Amino acid sequence: MNAQASTPALDVQRVRADFPLLARTVHGKPLVYFDNANTSQKPRQVIEAVDRHYREHNANVSRAVHLLGEEATAAYEGARDALARFIHAPSRNELVLTSGTTQSANLVAYSFVLPRLKAGDAILSTTMEHHANIVPWQIVAARAGATVKAAPIDERGELIVEKFVELLTPEVKLACVGHVSNVLGTVNPVRELAKECRRRGIPLFVDGSQAMPHRPVDVQALGCDFYALTGHKMLAPTGTGALWARKEHLDAMPPFFGGGEMIREVKFSGTTFAEPPHRFEAGTPNIAGFAGVAAAIGYVESLGFEAIRAHERALLDHATARLREIPGLRIFGEAAEKEPVISFLVEGAQATDLATLLDLEGVAVRSGHHCAHPLMQFYGVPATLRASLAFYNTHEEVDAFVAALLKVRQLLR
Repeated sequence: MNAQASTPALDVQRVRADFPLLARTVHGKPLVYFDNANTSQKPRQVIEAVDRHYREHNANVSRAVHLLGEEATAAYEGARDALARFIHAPSRNELVLTSGTTQSANLVAYSFVLPRLKAGDAILSTTMEHHANIVPWQIVAARAGATVKAAPIDERGELIVEKFVELLTPEVKLACVGHVSNVLGTVNPVRELAKECRRRGIPLFVDGSQAMPHRPVDVQALGCDFYALTGHKMLAPTGTGALWARKEHLDAMPPFFGGGEMIREVKFSGTTFAEPPHRFEAGTPNIAGFAGVAAAIGYVESLGFEAIRAHERALLDHATARLREIPGLRIFGEAAEKEPVISFLVEGAQATDLATLLDLEGVAVRSGHHCAHPLMQFYGVPATLRASLAFYNTHEEVDAFVAALLKVRQLLR
């Protein structure tokens, strides 16, 4: 028996029953939700966890000795434990809870990178990055008189690894890469890149937003220095996320935000700060949201990544084959290893026009630059359509999407 045959099959219809929004109709048509790279839908287990927090446990964290305060703190810190286990972090104290990857990147930019930058230094990114893995580095680089440079990709949407390595020159103080491209679905060889960075003493920041929903992540095995993740793309509420960082980096980083909860003692003569990770968590956090994060992780673990990945691979193969049947359709990003994201254009049709008409057919896809202007410039297009799939999608939805695309294409001729 081969490995694929032994992988437990996902009961997709049972899974779909856990997602209330998937039962919606849009413009009188059954919803086909193919915008999962933008944000995922939420299972009832997550919705109920958030609801339960507000109904039964609502209080602030770490500020009261009463029972509700203890329960809220337990839920919040329980999410930290769940995330640390989920990504195989060596210690829960290496995990800073944030509002998402954007805040995580800015924390690294201002607290770790900026104090180390000087004129003439550089930060290395790649052509396929999301703006959240470009703009924070540009801002701090401009303050220090440093630059941000980009490693190139090829037409298939794969990082040219040897060029990335060539660009790891002595003036580079941080290298950055997305684990999975939000536009192309390309899976980058993070472990290989981390190894090359370590050889040169250059820290590596990884944007894991698009990887976390689709594949198991082991930060120790990857060998990176920073790994940022976003909750709302992996079934959890919006406004949740985390930054994993090596202990030695967190210990050396000053606070980025100041306020309550991140201090040990405050005097007008000076303030001493809490130990990591709490020194980076000023103010009242999204407690209910993180109760949802823990529920989301539990849900994914109950299904198992083997089953999720097998189903999503089959969906990607089916969708890619069906789209290739459409005359004049161009797919962007055909990497050897990719997650279930397909960006495309149809000859003679604007991306936004197609997306608008598809919406009238009940199909939700993303159109635009996908917060990846440099990547659009590389391909010489202003925008693409993006169909991004998840484990709760079906082959029948793929067929409905293709039928709708063929219909609306005719309307634009």
